[in-house]
Amino acid sequence: MFSMTTSTSSLLGKQLSSSSSKHLTKEQPKRHDKINVKVAAMSNVSRNPNMAQLRAGYLFPEIARIRNAHLEKNPDAKIISLGIGDTTEPIPAPIVSGMANAALALGTVAGYEKTGGYGSEAGQQPLRDLIVKRFYSEKTKINASEIFVSDGSKCDISRMQQMFGPGRKVAVQDPAYPAYVDSSVINGHCTGYDEKTKRYENIVYMECVPGNDFFPNLEAAKDADIIFFCSPNNPTGAAATRAQCKELVDFANKNGQIVIYDAAYAFYIENPDCPKTIYEIEGSETCCIESCSFSKYAGFTGLRLGWTVVPEALKFADGSSVRFDWNRCMCTAFNGASNVAQGGGLAALSDEGWKSMQETVGFYKENAKMLKKTFEELGFKVYGAVDAPYVWVDFDGRDSWEVFTEILTKTDIVTTPGAGFGPTGDGFVRMSAFCHRDNLETAIERLKKEFAK
Repeated sequence: MFSMTTSTSSLLGKQLSSSSSKHLTKEQPKRHDKINVKVAAMSNVSRNPNMAQLRAGYLFPEIARIRNAHLEKNPDAKIISLGIGDTTEPIPAPIVSGMANAALALGTVAGYEKTGGYGSEAGQQPLRDLIVKRFYSEKTKINASEIFVSDGSKCDISRMQQMFGPGRKVAVQDPAYPAYVDSSVINGHCTGYDEKTKRYENIVYMECVPGNDFFPNLEAAKDADIIFFCSPNNPTGAAATRAQCKELVDFANKNGQIVIYDAAYAFYIENPDCPKTIYEIEGSETCCIESCSFSKYAGFTGLRLGWTVVPEALKFADGSSVRFDWNRCMCTAFNGASNVAQGGGLAALSDEGWKSMQETVGFYKENAKMLKKTFEELGFKVYGAVDAPYVWVDFDGRDSWEVFTEILTKTDIVTTPGAGFGPTGDGFVRMSAFCHRDNLETAIERLKKEFAK
């Protein structure tokens, strides 16, 4: 037996960011100077130093932890979640039918021979063909061989990091989806953490604020190898215009960079001046990888189905094919998306399924506009909600974790503090439109009661 002595504060401090923990001090256990922990066994394997660089837990599980703590103190509270961007409405019947038929087919000899067992790591060919037809055939040169079906964008982002290897200089929008930064840290791209700025070193934070219409000054990223760019952006809801996307593509080609373009919310775009895929922009095939997902279109957040586009024209510095290496990574780290999920994807891209997805997305878009109108009437500056399912509310520079806590305490509504998406997000709170309509109407009543100026 080994005896290990450590301070309680060191154990707790790594679990919460300083900004979130300071608002929850009443929920923390009483601290003692020292505790003794008996360890029955210990390996000789040292911890991955990159994991040790991570600050606090991943944002959304941390929010869930705080939500549960609030419920423990207030067991009768009727919690309404406008926080995590998880879909709430049932998967449309035509898509469910497609999944059911795919599952039933696996119970027959003929059906199992067709789609059972290990499939292509890149996805079933009919699905890849339909993805091209629905999303790329009209305005791009993308073909089915460049489509790689997967279990979703978030998983593909981590696999891309694996493909690129450690020690890259990465640039991200700030604020942005936290998986970009966290996966970069885990994969060894950062060289430290600056407590003062709340930023990881060797990662370029491209500020996206109302003053620049949420499109960053790209010159900050001129020395980056990889640029993460999401449009419509999560959390701000801002969609890049055609001119802005052209600026991004030209910049990346000029500097020999690769852009990982996250188009997970492109189906929500209604502004005709905002492209729904980066491949509408000339020159993008030589600098961009695009990732997309069925999660927010068809309600597949738990089912898991998405795709990544890697053009054959995209090359590494030595002229070798990025697509070749991506295929090699997928074959090594992935056995292909679920056959049943792919059956759902095929159904989603049928005429009936496509119409049902448009209706579902339209429902969430209406929710977003209701939320935006509510906060505007309350006197707040509000962004997003038009081309995305997120509402980005300006709380006049207040600490966003304080605002998050105030909203939860006063209204039993869960939101997402802007600081969780990056230091530039502080002062804002993100509201998600993924909510049942009756719950949203109740939430709006509560917000109007507590936050009228």
